[in-house]
Amino acid sequence: MNAPLSPDFVNGEVSFWYRSIGVPEPGDPLGGDREADVAIVGAGYTGLWTAYYLKKADPSLRVVVLEKEFAGFGASGRNGGWLTAALAGSPGRYARTHGRDAARRFQHAMFESVDEVIRVAGEEGVDADIVKGGLLTVARGPAQAARLREELASQREWGWGEDDVRPLSRDELDGRLRVTGALGATWTPHCARVQPAKLARGLAAAVRRLGVEVHERTPVVRIAPGRAITPYGTVRASHVLRCTEGFTATLPGHHRDWLPMNSSMIVTEPLPEDVWTALGWHGRELLGDMAHYYMYAQRTADDRIAFGGRGRPYLYGSRVDDRGHTHAWTVGALWELLTSFFPAVADARVAHAWSGVLGVPRDWCSAVHLDPGTGLGWAGGYTGHGVTAANLAGRTLRDLVLRRDTETSRLPWTGRRVRAWEPEPLRWLGVHSMYRLYRLADARESRGMRRTSALARIADMITGH
Repeated sequence: MNAPLSPDFVNGEVSFWYRSIGVPEPGDPLGGDREADVAIVGAGYTGLWTAYYLKKADPSLRVVVLEKEFAGFGASGRNGGWLTAALAGSPGRYARTHGRDAARRFQHAMFESVDEVIRVAGEEGVDADIVKGGLLTVARGPAQAARLREELASQREWGWGEDDVRPLSRDELDGRLRVTGALGATWTPHCARVQPAKLARGLAAAVRRLGVEVHERTPVVRIAPGRAITPYGTVRASHVLRCTEGFTATLPGHHRDWLPMNSSMIVTEPLPEDVWTALGWHGRELLGDMAHYYMYAQRTADDRIAFGGRGRPYLYGSRVDDRGHTHAWTVGALWELLTSFFPAVADARVAHAWSGVLGVPRDWCSAVHLDPGTGLGWAGGYTGHGVTAANLAGRTLRDLVLRRDTETSRLPWTGRRVRAWEPEPLRWLGVHSMYRLYRLADARESRGMRRTSALARIADMITGH
């Protein structure tokens, strides 16, 4: 269906989050060769948090951050604003390599990281519209309800108590947010709403105040031991850290490391009070569902609904988007899904649509690595959970660079390596087959299936999701 667009509708131009604060003018590029202790490639959340914690730990360190566009240009300034404790990959995958206790420690480190981001934002004066209202996960239909029960049982098995997650009846859900077709939900307090561009820009300002050099408009064309090479000079450093997430595939030698997955969003105009009376949502919780082709949403600080999903998930050859421009089909599909959740929004219009890329490893598990011999390191592969995970990754890289043996440096994502993605056209065929099957599975389940469609299980087998 065609979405109703506001007269000043914008498609792309990075994101609505930047539209609301102004797209920044990139700062100065690198002005020649530099000597540093640590060179960081990429000024998204991972690179900025790593720089922040390194300088806080040792103010004498010379830290240089190199960014092709401007700080926060990528997924850090385009995401759904979920400061969530969700792991990329199931705890069981980390347990298979490091044991169940290590997987539990990892999950609790993510719980703590939500509060760590909030703490630092307050300490550094970063006003990012943060509200820790938790996360509602709704089930719409019997098959989704069955998966929700299975997920809750698994969370209990992994040590999530009543204080970490609890089930909600339909009436309890309605007391928080009225979602058409919902049969039930769970709620966890370990999630906060955030305006992601404000967080990224505030963090960039904080690292600059600490004395970190952040050079924008400076693409890195090659990474080698001891060197980050750009058209404007080479930064020589004992440690060179790759923090490029969904843009990793654009670097020579890393084309198949992580798959750049597209995710898209729309945001409504500000909604009138009668709509909020119909919906509720006074706690500003984040919202997700149990569909295979899942959605994510928030109520913004200025009373819009920001609503996202996968759209057209992958471009052939691991290409990345053009400043967030989003296909009309995706805008229409997101609007149709939004209004099926909230029919009271049907008279509103879409103010902005945008897309961004996130990094997906072959086993769908995020990782942090540092080779002490070469000084080369990297972190990422968050599969869409990077707002919180990047903070924990920054602290992990800090401890690895400083050779600290800590609980953080021993988390089970440290040193995790997985095989590369398949070459084209297998990559394109696999990803598009997976999401085509997910869409078909959701359509079948919406007709009343009581258990997960076999099509979704086939999709998981294709890509190891």
